[in-house]
Amino acid sequence: MNQFDKQKANARLVRRMVLIAVAMFGFGFALVPFYDVFCDLTGLNGKVKSEASADGGYQVDANREVNLEFVTSVNGDTPLKFRAEQAKIKIHPGQFYTVKFYAENTSDRGLIGQAIPSVAPGTASPLLKKAQCFCFTAQKFEPHQEREMPVRFVVDPSLPADVKDMTLSYTFFDITDKKQDQIQVK
Repeated sequence: MNQFDKQKANARLVRRMVLIAVAMFGFGFALVPFYDVFCDLTGLNGKVKSEASADGGYQVDANREVNLEFVTSVNGDTPLKFRAEQAKIKIHPGQFYTVKFYAENTSDRGLIGQAIPSVAPGTASPLLKKAQCFCFTAQKFEPHQEREMPVRFVVDPSLPADVKDMTLSYTFFDITDKKQDQIQVK
């Protein structure tokens, strides 16, 4: 192979590598919308909308009970104690309930926390409607401050009959270092 053939081969290889890199970037960029569509189609992931739903408008299904478990956690080294007033309750789809959660800043500094909700099974996620939730806004805690945070919710009576157990979980994240003008704090 002469010098000219080697240069041609190297140029072809460089073009292929650049094309592969561009394709990889494009694929990575497109993953988020593909993932959202996949979750919408399959009901996986348990994403919960972070907006309030209107109170009322549901027919209570008094003949049906669903077990709803509450799971709380904090991310990493977030200096919060976080718990639900009750670990589990029985609910009737269509009936509104209010459950209290408690968080306490265990540090000597103020912090801003944001709770991220998740619902399991994922197919039930769009059917759990919250009228009031501390997860809608960031929460400001003074040093050693404890706060009661109510969640008012209803499970849509159109919940599939085979769903007998649900889990509503929250993970609190310390977002104190985020730009203060980018978050809404309560």
